[in-house]
Amino acid sequence: MLFSDPHNSPTHSLPCELRDYPEWHRGRSSYGLWLLPVQCPALLAHIAWLRLQLTDLLHPQARRQAHISLFICGFVSGRGDLDDDFSKAQQQRQLRELGRAPGPCLSLQVGAADSFASAAILPIQDPSGQLQAWRQRLSEHATEIRQAAYLPHITLGLYRRSLPAEQLRERLAALQQAAPQLLQVRQLQYATYNARQLFGPLRVRHSLRLGL
Repeated sequence: MLFSDPHNSPTHSLPCELRDYPEWHRGRSSYGLWLLPVQCPALLAHIAWLRLQLTDLLHPQARRQAHISLFICGFVSGRGDLDDDFSKAQQQRQLRELGRAPGPCLSLQVGAADSFASAAILPIQDPSGQLQAWRQRLSEHATEIRQAAYLPHITLGLYRRSLPAEQLRERLAALQQAAPQLLQVRQLQYATYNARQLFGPLRVRHSLRLGL
């Protein structure tokens, strides 16, 4: 649910605790996902500006590179014993699947600043349907780790304090600085991050160049 929907939005933002989450990682560290990197200088500058305007609400996460999550794989594992493990065999099958025909470069539409309950975001629209096509191909070789319906976005930051919905909508509506409306995507990446390190950097493991 997004705060831009006044009828179905959360009632307030939900702050994120800065702590270890052993109930989630269960002793594991490497977490994997497929993503689209954000490499447009103008859009990166806009993201930095938005984060600055919301600095009193958001946890700093400067080390986490801007990206659009495509498919959440789970904890990288050699065996896949737990329900959110992602085995090396699954990773190799997905890599072979996309590597045969990664797909074309594409243009994504960047929306105005919005918010989930836990995070401020920039919504992304894909008129071509390419994101869903990739997700379908990836899902043939692994079950995605997901608790809510997929909505492509760029995360601006997680909240560090609670704010009522109406106040948050006012803050977001005030962010009217012109932003790039299109994002050109030329790479598809598989990356991991340290699950015990909040906002830690992404480490790119595989990068597929998209065609013309």
